[in-house]
Amino acid sequence: ALGPECHYEMSSLSASFVQIKFDDIHFYENCGGGSFGSVYRARWISQDKEVAVKKLLKIENEAEILSVLSHRNIIQFYGAILEAPNYGIVTEYASGGSLYDYLSSALSEEMDLGQVMTWAMEIAKGMHYLHSEAPVKVIHRDLKSRNVVVTADKVLKICDFGASRFLAHTTHMSLVGTFPWMAPEVIQSLPVSETCDTYSYGVVLWEMLTREIPFKGLEGLQVAWLVVEKSERLTIPSSCPDSFAELMRKCWLTEPKERPMFKQIIATLESMANDSKLPEQCNSFLHNKAEWRCEIEATLERLKKLERDLSTKEQELKERERRLKMWERKLIEQSNTPVSSDSLSLSDGCFSC
Repeated sequence: ALGPECHYEMSSLSASFVQIKFDDIHFYENCGGGSFGSVYRARWISQDKEVAVKKLLKIENEAEILSVLSHRNIIQFYGAILEAPNYGIVTEYASGGSLYDYLSSALSEEMDLGQVMTWAMEIAKGMHYLHSEAPVKVIHRDLKSRNVVVTADKVLKICDFGASRFLAHTTHMSLVGTFPWMAPEVIQSLPVSETCDTYSYGVVLWEMLTREIPFKGLEGLQVAWLVVEKSERLTIPSSCPDSFAELMRKCWLTEPKERPMFKQIIATLESMANDSKLPEQCNSFLHNKAEWRCEIEATLERLKKLERDLSTKEQELKERERRLKMWERKLIEQSNTPVSSDSLSLSDGCFSC
């Protein structure tokens, strides 16, 4: 989504982006879905360039916004296809796929502190640019590992931003798969500030450190309930280096104003880079996954049980309500027919619940 400033600045942005002809694009395979559209690897024929094309139902402000963004860690925008019904956004192609795919592949087993720090810094710098340095302030609201891509030379780039806001002007996300990355205020469709992206960043950092899927095995709505109603957060293993653990906890604070802005996150990462003890602690943590993975699994089991207990309670309450209604109906029926005082019996057990 866009920040509040955008509404004023949008009018001054001219639609200066390149319009690309649909027949100037040769489509290859579908390489995943962005929000509100499928993403394809393609060739921009006249430029002899490999590109990514996100097919859309319509183009609103996304192309205008993207056209004024320029940062090493933001996907580069080339132009848009505006020939109905073939609307699309054309960007650079990142051959490494999404960070989500990378983290679930065997390649990620090679990750060390250097890699985690470099990538944590790249995402933070890209987000700081969107919030504070870009010509238009952009609050992403859907930052997650699937919306971060890896280039051939292993640089991370944030992509697919603003789709929820640019398209259909929805103020809330209806994408169930996104819940594990969403801040409580976003889940509740409350007004958002930049720090809703801070919350999501904490989840991406957790993914890089654990190489696990956030809230694996829980349904989206279960996650939403646990995060909002029970203030549950992802499990930070006890052997996780303190500086990382503290940064993630700060990112996940319930009160948006208490979470750090990306300028502070960058400063924190810079000071962590000067900690001579961190490499050994972090590499030991990354390579001893078998020791702490059970902590994450134990939490997931506890959360699933919490969910089951809640469902059971709901069922019991519904059953009680049903029996009370039956009893009430019986009373009404009986009161409508003349009865002797001893024929109204409580022995049917309605109140034994």
